[in-house]
Amino acid sequence: MYLHLGSDILIKKDKVVAIIDLEIATVGKTNENFLDILKQNKKINYVSEPGKEKTLIITLNGYYLSPISSTTLFKRSSELV
Repeated sequence: MYLHLGSDILIKKDKVVAIIDLEIATVGKTNENFLDILKQNKKINYVSEPGKEKTLIITLNGYYLSPISSTTLFKRSSELV
């Protein structure tokens, strides 16, 4: 099964490692540094326009910033279809 991250981006559900709410994650300095390193090394796939990111999705294949809330993505990933 696949998880829709926004735009035309789909990833396999079994490749998802973590779904992280950016509002909560950026409170901690360690998490903020982690995001900065990913951005500097151009390791992030942007699903949304800059400034509209709500969620960081970590997969076995990469990192994604999505405009869809972590709650919605988690519900989508948990659905049995």
